[in-house]
Amino acid sequence: MVGFHVLTAGSERLDIPRVRSLRLSDLGFALVEGWRDFWRRPSHLAFLGLLYPLVGAALAVWSSGNNSWPLIFPLVSGFALVGPFLALPIYEMSRRQERGLETSWLAAFGVFRSPAFASVAAVGVMMLVFFTLWLMTAQYLYESLFGPGSPPSLAAFFNEVFGTPEGFSLMLWGNLIGLGFAVVVLSTSVVAIPLLLDRDVGAAIAVATSVRLVLRNPLVVAAWGLIVSAVLLLGALPMLIGLSVVVPMLGHATWHLYRRAVVPHAGIQA
Repeated sequence: MVGFHVLTAGSERLDIPRVRSLRLSDLGFALVEGWRDFWRRPSHLAFLGLLYPLVGAALAVWSSGNNSWPLIFPLVSGFALVGPFLALPIYEMSRRQERGLETSWLAAFGVFRSPAFASVAAVGVMMLVFFTLWLMTAQYLYESLFGPGSPPSLAAFFNEVFGTPEGFSLMLWGNLIGLGFAVVVLSTSVVAIPLLLDRDVGAAIAVATSVRLVLRNPLVVAAWGLIVSAVLLLGALPMLIGLSVVVPMLGHATWHLYRRAVVPHAGIQA
């Protein structure tokens, strides 16, 4: 039976991961290696990546059906807040490629049977909480500026946003608040889930390791966040379809960034 150790470590209870100093060249290395990993199994990874545009399309349909136009952008942008957890099978594929193991998507989904999955799920719940808080904040911000309710159509919503002073305030404060949420999530999860896949150290230690990495490399991690945001935006522009390539590539790149950022444990392949 899999042990349930969310906040404490499993077999590596005394292992406190050490983090390295990073350079911008490490980000380039991670992106190149992520692209290489993607092309080794593009069909399987495209299958995984299609989950993102499908979910994004479902969110858009839900919003339009309930006249919730103001929540479309927070839903799509906030989806990135839970992306590190949803990319879990992609991290696993990189880990398996690294160790010369089978890398089919069926093997990748075996990650859900990992001894550390409870800890991974705890980090995922944390991300889901941030996602929910972001949606609640976005809804409150809209209603504080425009009042309760929702515009009757997407065109009316665009007219509110781009044609009124309140719309300018909505864009300004919405982006600033969203940035704050993104910084918190990035700081607590940049290497947390890859670390848990590699070493069953417990959710608390994994999150603390991410925070220590950010404190040691604030500018480099900030650059990584900007790169991820820009690449996701480019992937989302063609009706979200580009995310089927962008998301798997970034997932692989995150695994390789973790390898550059965290000193390997004795006996674990670097």
